[in-house]
Amino acid sequence: MAAKETPAGKIRIGVGGWTYEPWRGGAFFPKGLTQARELQYAGSKLTSIEINGTYYGSQKPASFMKWHDETPDDFIFSVKGPRFATNRRILAEAGESVERFFKTGVTGLKAKLGPVNWQFATTKRFDADDFGAFLKLLPKSVDGLAIRHVVEVRHESFKNPDFIALAREHGVAVAMAGDSDYPQIADVTAPFVYARIMGTTETEENGYSAAALDQWASRAKTWAAGGSPQDLATVAPAPKPDTAGREVFLYVISGHKERNPAAAMALIERVS
Repeated sequence: MAAKETPAGKIRIGVGGWTYEPWRGGAFFPKGLTQARELQYAGSKLTSIEINGTYYGSQKPASFMKWHDETPDDFIFSVKGPRFATNRRILAEAGESVERFFKTGVTGLKAKLGPVNWQFATTKRFDADDFGAFLKLLPKSVDGLAIRHVVEVRHESFKNPDFIALAREHGVAVAMAGDSDYPQIADVTAPFVYARIMGTTETEENGYSAAALDQWASRAKTWAAGGSPQDLATVAPAPKPDTAGREVFLYVISGHKERNPAAAMALIERVS
């Protein structure tokens, strides 16, 4: 199975998961839509979805194949790595958990398998040796598919140039946490960008104000064009612009979750 070529400059926007009761009945999913067709509908409105259930436990191989078949050809799923790999004192000992995850059938997504997001607890501090050992455990390919990795760190100690250098050395993206209480690290460390924005509110019909949506759309376009947004602070000096462009993954997560699909669709309209 050949690895799918990364489309430089492509911006993919979506939400976390698709099974959420408040989205039913017209908030996102049309009234009367059966739950069995919710992913198909979401795939027609969004360009990517971050699968969160894999963080908590294994999914059935048949599920990954089903999700592949229910979405458009150009749709991409990102997948959260299991907490059993990241929620541990010694990350260097996570090898078995990492290997087990890639044997659960996740490659059944085939060319629709996007980045794997490894999320860490808010209490996990940066230790260069241990974190470097973890990054070495992450496979570059599985079952003939190229695998891209993201680390979502949530402790201020990661605002360290040594961490940025380590991520760049391994070609691993650092999740950019926007509009949240988590550390916002906007450094580009991989050939793609992975952003999770968490500021939707109930008072805005589209989750964000028009101005805020315009701002995030502009940032996504800058990343896709190979640059670094000037209004987002970085820990280390920004890399030289990538003239080939970058693939961008932007997810509207948390915040007032009921509004997240509307925010994602408004962003898709702005970057199209």
